[in-house]
Amino acid sequence: MPFRDDDLRLFEAQGTPALPPADRSGTVDIMGARIWYASMGQGPAVVLLHGGMGNGNQWGFQVPALIAAGYRAIVIDSRGQGRSTSDGRPLSYARMADDTLAVLDSLGVDRAAFVGWSDGAVTSMILADNRPERSAGVLFFACNVDASGTKPFVYTDVIGRCLNRHKQDFAALSPTPGAFDATFEAVGEMQRSQPNYTAADLARLAVPFWSVIGEHDEFITQEHAAYLARTIPGASLHVLAGVSHFAPVQRPEIFNAAMLTFLANVMPVG
Repeated sequence: MPFRDDDLRLFEAQGTPALPPADRSGTVDIMGARIWYASMGQGPAVVLLHGGMGNGNQWGFQVPALIAAGYRAIVIDSRGQGRSTSDGRPLSYARMADDTLAVLDSLGVDRAAFVGWSDGAVTSMILADNRPERSAGVLFFACNVDASGTKPFVYTDVIGRCLNRHKQDFAALSPTPGAFDATFEAVGEMQRSQPNYTAADLARLAVPFWSVIGEHDEFITQEHAAYLARTIPGASLHVLAGVSHFAPVQRPEIFNAAMLTFLANVMPVG
């Protein structure tokens, strides 16, 4: 029976399954921060970038699926989140894109496909924009590229359970476990002020691009996801039925099927 946790009760209580043992893990020092990563499996490299206030562990349903399909999965904790530190300056997606490239350089990975969830989607997009030769493609899940793409915020129990999970993980993983509130505000300021991509900016993106959104996303409009698919050259729209902003942990089979189909198109194994 397919796994389902639509209301995130299991996610709040126990998180995701543990990541497989890493072939390589550690940190990279860049621009005053120490960025944590783990690499698992062999084959074409797939970088998984989490959402705001999350961490790489939250890809626990996706990494085994990637390894089983013949891919190398690389998870990274974004600057100031998870096991990574921050230099205290305002956060930016562009700096996180540079952090990601620094990790890939340390691993000797010249080119990878990117699966980005929420904030991680924007980081993936900016990396692909700045360094298209390093990106085989971007699965852009559940984020906006300008302020018009967001819905008015409405608190729900599901959002609250996700936030509780983030708090537990931050306390357990962060080098500065007491800094949750300050980090939450820093991430929120970044989200409120960035990104600001125009249609002309999107039109210059030169890598394969899937705009993916859950049918019931709490934060991002489907119209915005469709706009991305119309505006980015060669992009396509994919709506995941029955799930929301938290699809990777709500119904992993649905998210993983889309992810593996995307990868088969942009970076097939063998």
